[in-house]
Amino acid sequence: MSHHLLLAGSYGSPYSLKMRAVLRYRHIPFKWVLRNSKWDDIGAAPVPLIPVIVFPNPDGTHGEKMVDSSPQITRLEAEFTGRSVVPNDPALAFVDALIEDFADEWLTKAMYHYRWTYEADIGKAGKLLPLSQNLQLDTDGAQQMYEFITSRQIGRRELVGSTEWNAPVIEDSYKRVLRCMQHQMASHDFLLGDRPGRADFGIYGQFTQLVRWDPTPIGVAIREAPKTITWTDRVDDLSWLDVIDDEGWLALEDMTSATRSLLEEIGRTYAPFMLTNASAIVEGADEVVCEIDGREYRQGPFKYQAKCLRWLRADYAALSESDRNRVDVALDGTGCEQLFVD
Repeated sequence: MSHHLLLAGSYGSPYSLKMRAVLRYRHIPFKWVLRNSKWDDIGAAPVPLIPVIVFPNPDGTHGEKMVDSSPQITRLEAEFTGRSVVPNDPALAFVDALIEDFADEWLTKAMYHYRWTYEADIGKAGKLLPLSQNLQLDTDGAQQMYEFITSRQIGRRELVGSTEWNAPVIEDSYKRVLRCMQHQMASHDFLLGDRPGRADFGIYGQFTQLVRWDPTPIGVAIREAPKTITWTDRVDDLSWLDVIDDEGWLALEDMTSATRSLLEEIGRTYAPFMLTNASAIVEGADEVVCEIDGREYRQGPFKYQAKCLRWLRADYAALSESDRNRVDVALDGTGCEQLFVD
């Protein structure tokens, strides 16, 4: 590709920073632009989400626009070679994608919850997020944006499950993820060995806010898992990391106890939510009600997360019989296996 990609996003968006880190690591030339700033000239995207990747036309003008970080990673794998974030073993790649989905769709609940629940976090986000696109914002404009953003985002908490009722489930899950990552770093720099996969970048994206930006979850990370803070700084730009061909991945059968603990966390929290959410969508229910970690969890149904489950099941079905059996062995007893039972 003779012209660079364009990545339009925001510093407060975990998915924007996730994709920026992927592009940096993969040595894919790109231009970073702040979405909705004076430098943003890409126009409307297919849906109003960030990040947006713009693929250039042959003459260098803006071409196709694409949103949604997981499909973006898949397309980049198809169009650019070298420094892949997808293991060459299909069974290991499936487990990697499962953890990425957990980060994108469950760990993000913790990110949203902490930012818009606690006073210190609300104050910081409300004051600083409007400035990320426009440093010339005057005092009155900043106050108006503060009131608009905080009112809108706090009002949306219940939609993503951030309620006083669900707070123990979300916060305890965040702490367990921190401990899993802290444990993993005792032996390896990444979840699947000595190079990052999709799962690492998915967790990194949420950690850019949880352990590096919002005050309350930062305090939790300092107490529970200080290594995650330095790890997040490191993953921000892994362009320096030496990677040789397809080397560096652990075998699925050699998965560490820490990564297995993370899969158990997925089985404990995300799996029951995903299954109940999918049933709620099919039945047209107004609420998802399930038991997570011995507690009742409630929130509105999410159509997109029902799609995520269908995609995971389709990927599972597409595995060869031998690879599917290997995945079954790896997931056995974690709770994740319930996602793939007919």
